[in-house]
Amino acid sequence: MNLFEHYSIGIYEKAFPVTMTWEDRLRAAHTIGFDFLELSIDVSDARLARLDWNQETCRDFIKLQHLCNIRVATLCLSGLRRYPLGSPVLEVRETGMRLVSKAIRLASNLGIRVVQLAGYDVYNPDVSTEQSKALFHKNIGRALTEASIYGVMLAIENMEIPFADSLTRLMPYISFYNSPYLQLYADVGNLLAMGKDLSSELQGAKGHIAAIHIKDTLLGQCRDIAFGQGTVDFTKVFQALSSIHYTGMLLLEMWAQPHGDPLQAIGGAYDFVTNQIRSVSLC
Repeated sequence: MNLFEHYSIGIYEKAFPVTMTWEDRLRAAHTIGFDFLELSIDVSDARLARLDWNQETCRDFIKLQHLCNIRVATLCLSGLRRYPLGSPVLEVRETGMRLVSKAIRLASNLGIRVVQLAGYDVYNPDVSTEQSKALFHKNIGRALTEASIYGVMLAIENMEIPFADSLTRLMPYISFYNSPYLQLYADVGNLLAMGKDLSSELQGAKGHIAAIHIKDTLLGQCRDIAFGQGTVDFTKVFQALSSIHYTGMLLLEMWAQPHGDPLQAIGGAYDFVTNQIRSVSLC
């Protein structure tokens, strides 16, 4: 199949400098060729405050997307690293639950389809335990109840910790709840950085992948590797996606660097990835 025609290609908000306005980010993303942008709600107070946007702010943000002819289709709730859902501290995990609830409602107000949940039961210095895993499991269920009511999909992403270092480790949660509103957000870079077999991981999660993060990595290093500078074999990545007949959202995950031209880097990444897709499509 022609893979390029089966993907919607997005870019992570944090690829752009924080000094850029939303209009500049959206216009630049559209000009480069992206179909959508992913909103970041990370551990910083400034981005967590977005969860309290009022109706007027949400309406203005939607209008801006129409003006710039590009959509914000996914929300990355990496702020759960600060407030993990399996934390041994009640106040921490309940704060995490409030963040998830707010993210679901914000997504509903903005027309965002997918809320990514970082797959952390706990985060450093806390150590994963059977209790933290059970608490994470319980709180995913609580979050899913609300997400189902709002018609927003939650997607758990595989991370760089043993608890969630593969799709295989996360599939039991998907199978247990058996809901269309709980799926996986597959990060192929993380899988390869953690030494996993990409083909078997994707096969095991087939039919349960809501979106995919694409990035280059090195073994044991999951971020800040420029596309083409790591060890990810993108030909094999897109062949593996083709083998499970994946169609949907691909998100280029990258971060603005303090040196160089970020827009040039984003454009270069877009060209690199789309050329890789085309080369596999022609095989």
